[in-house]
Amino acid sequence: MNKFMQRITHNPLVMGGKPCIRGLRVTVGAVVGLVASGYTNNEILKMYPYLEPEDIPAALSYAAWRLEETEQPFIVLDLQKERVRLLPLQK
Repeated sequence: MNKFMQRITHNPLVMGGKPCIRGLRVTVGAVVGLVASGYTNNEILKMYPYLEPEDIPAALSYAAWRLEETEQPFIVLDLQKERVRLLPLQK
């Protein structure tokens, strides 16, 4: 596992189970969004003084990893027949 990935936590009691930085109430999505909006690492660290410099590349690394994962839908919305159907789980 990437050393950065160890900084990402999932807890259903923190931020609705979204991936967070070290159990803090700062989501990976919030950090990635700030980077995408053009904020520098120093600006982000000033906004969230409890973050550590390594947290920002950890969030980016995690987000990149998630984008490469294959997700299988288990619900399909059929707009022509106006229905929802469940797909069988694949083994």
